Amino acid sequence: MIGHTRMQGPWWLTGSAHVVIIVVAIQTERPEAWPWALLAMAVVSFFAWLGNYRRYRQIHDLPTSKIASAAQGYVELLGRGDLIDGTPVISKLGRQRCCWYRYIVEERKSDNKWQTIDRGCSVAHFMLVDDTGQCVISPEGAEIVTSNHRTWYEEPYRHTEWLLVPGEVLYALGEFVTTSGNVREEVEERRDVAELIDAWKRDQQTLHERFDLNQDGTIDMQEWELARMQAKREVRRIRSETVKPLTEGVHLLRKPRDRRLFLLANEMPDALGRRYWWWSALHLAALAGCGIGSLFLFGFR
Repeated sequence: MIGHTRMQGPWWLTGSAHVVIIVVAIQTERPEAWPWALLAMAVVSFFAWLGNYRRYRQIHDLPTSKIASAAQGYVELLGRGDLIDGTPVISKLGRQRCCWYRYIVEERKSDNKWQTIDRGCSVAHFMLVDDTGQCVISPEGAEIVTSNHRTWYEEPYRHTEWLLVPGEVLYALGEFVTTSGNVREEVEERRDVAELIDAWKRDQQTLHERFDLNQDGTIDMQEWELARMQAKREVRRIRSETVKPLTEGVHLLRKPRDRRLFLLANEMPDALGRRYWWWSALHLAALAGCGIGSLFLFGFR
């Protein structure tokens, strides 16, 4: 997005796909590739215009709800990000205290191109707080827009990290549900399981002794699933001995089941909506320009 970094959303909503198409057309070194390149760019611009305009309309048309009075269903919330019970998420690369992170590690190859060797994002729950209450955010499946973006180099590697930080503005569109206290218990259990697995990872020798069943020196997907199940059993045993069950209701914002937009951003909705509007306008202009250009070039073939 202009001036900001878009993460977790369709990359073709901006101009990235057009750059790829142009590079491919140049590398073919064939004049007859350009009509098809312009046609492909027109098609991408059509869908990008629809995608950006849909996001603009949903941000613009949906009124902001207060947590305490929000209706069950699809809502817009605005507040600040916070941690659950003060327990932070620690970013993978920068080791920074945050609500959410995503990272990419790339390696420079001999041809001076970058190859992704590791990537990931946090799925731990966090809070959105306004002046009427608080709501648990489940970030899985969200399109996340954040200005907290950092890139640094440790040759031959390039590290990139995006964060949502506690205390910042947090804007959210998603499905709002209020359920029993079991949701909070599930959130805390999930956090404890993740912390236990991280602790196991720090002791690689013990980890392999416990879960590398085929003794091939690596933990495959089935063995990781076994480790997660064991971690869950251990966490539940400990919590059953030390944690008092919760009974009060808990507000939760999650990915809508009807596939509507699930969006989290550390930006005010008016500015965010304007950015989507400008991208939709740019893609509409690109659709017209590339479409006419492709027809013109096809006419000369």
